[in-house]
Amino acid sequence: MHIPDGILPASIIVAGYATTGGVTWYSLRQIKRDKNPQENIPKASLLTAAFFVASWIHIPVPPVSVHLILNGLLGTILGYYALPAILIGLFFQAVMFQHGGLSTLGVNATMFGIPAIVAYHLFQLRHKVGKNNRVWTGVFAFLAGAGGLGVSVVIFFFLIVTNIPANIDAAVERNVIYGLVLAHIPLMFIEGAFTAAVALFLMRVKPELLKP
Repeated sequence: MHIPDGILPASIIVAGYATTGGVTWYSLRQIKRDKNPQENIPKASLLTAAFFVASWIHIPVPPVSVHLILNGLLGTILGYYALPAILIGLFFQAVMFQHGGLSTLGVNATMFGIPAIVAYHLFQLRHKVGKNNRVWTGVFAFLAGAGGLGVSVVIFFFLIVTNIPANIDAAVERNVIYGLVLAHIPLMFIEGAFTAAVALFLMRVKPELLKP
């Protein structure tokens, strides 16, 4: 679902970098408010590596295949650390494997990073109904994992379907985009279930890791 170079117009590219710059600045300010920000760096590094590798795990959803994103998981576990983690992961994916692009790095970071922060706030809603309740922790972790990816898919759809290049058959391209979007629906359930499983596991063995 990474948007490569050469698809979007310059105005969207610039807006993507501006948005990512602003959200990254805000995230770093939130991180700076932590009593000990360095304490979360190993956790953020581990999940940055997981985000980097996840894009190579493809799941066949005929007639296409999709790959794991895990931005909802990063938001759930890392909170505001998720934005810089995703930005670093996307940079190395673009440089090392041409997955995405450098010109679209800002757009892709916005597309995956902002939904990760949305996922974080969604997961924090569990405090309203019972912080140490395993059922609600699992439910909100599932919603965060699935919702983080879902918001990214909506952003992707809007960006691509409204910026189809003039030299491409628009009708065919729209059908491809619709198919790709629909293929991510089962992936939302997979990532939601995976996020819930990780959150419940951490709640049992190391609950302090659920406190970004």
